[in-house]
Amino acid sequence: MDLIAALGQTYDHTHGVVAGVGKDQLDKPTPCTEWNVAELLSHTIGVVSNIGSALVSGAPTGTSKEAGLAADLGEQFRTAAEGNLAAWKAAGLDGETDIGAGPMPLQAAISINLLDTATHSWDLARATGQAEELPADLAHLILGVCKGFVTDEIRAFAGFAPAVTVGADASPTHQLVAFLGRQP
Repeated sequence: MDLIAALGQTYDHTHGVVAGVGKDQLDKPTPCTEWNVAELLSHTIGVVSNIGSALVSGAPTGTSKEAGLAADLGEQFRTAAEGNLAAWKAAGLDGETDIGAGPMPLQAAISINLLDTATHSWDLARATGQAEELPADLAHLILGVCKGFVTDEIRAFAGFAPAVTVGADASPTHQLVAFLGRQP
């Protein structure tokens, strides 16, 4: 599976999680300890929207916390994801872009987009009592991307906690979130 197709599958999964968030859950804490559910939704939707806009314009367009929350969270996420995915399909994966951290290869930018969305879908699912598992083949692919991309320097820059040890029988999703410092 290529990375753009993987991102599309990640968006389908994340849409289901976002659509399942109840208005009464917005103040709940999340595994991403600096944000509650509402703040994490705003971040997640903002990142997806802003990366798509940066791909189209060639420059970053704002911060990841800019997305105000709409009444229909699922539709808001779906709209941002569709715009982002269309931008990735138009841009492809050769060349460079600036999504806010300076110029970088498009391969690195899509890796950031993919791991941010997948990880935060797990955070949101955990916080709101929803099914946490990504499709196994997708989680395995994203874990491979992360292991090739998340160095100690990236871990420190992005604020990832140290990897958490999980058993060999842990699901691919649990291996992924543990690698990114979450406790599955």
